Amino acid sequence: MKKLFLSSLFLILFACSLDDNSVNYNLEILPIESVDIPDSFTLGETYPITVSYFKPSACHTFREFYYLKNNNERTVAVINYDYIDNNCTDLTDELVEATFNFIVTSNGSYIFKFWQGVDDNDVDQYLTIEVPVID
Repeated sequence: MKKLFLSSLFLILFACSLDDNSVNYNLEILPIESVDIPDSFTLGETYPITVSYFKPSACHTFREFYYLKNNNERTVAVINYDYIDNNCTDLTDELVEATFNFIVTSNGSYIFKFWQGVDDNDVDQYLTIEVPVID
């Protein structure tokens, strides 16, 4: 779990250049507030899973999901571009959604761990949801 924290620290501190116009941005992993996920899965089916998170500023845009597979456990986080601009408007109350499709490929249950930030001791916190696979 420290891997996610260390990866996020690296992404937050790493600035990139998109082209010769020097559009600079940081990559930032943002905490997930809530998740819309089915109560059960059927083997072989595909399901949309939607997460909600707060967009910190107008300079943040969704890039991709951090997605780690370990047997039937999935760790998920949201990665945003944070464009470097001094004129960004803070959006502390703007809840946005992002969706990924999950393909059920095995029996048993899946355990999803949605990253929700770190606590006061820098320990990663997760919203953990177990979803059984029904025949």
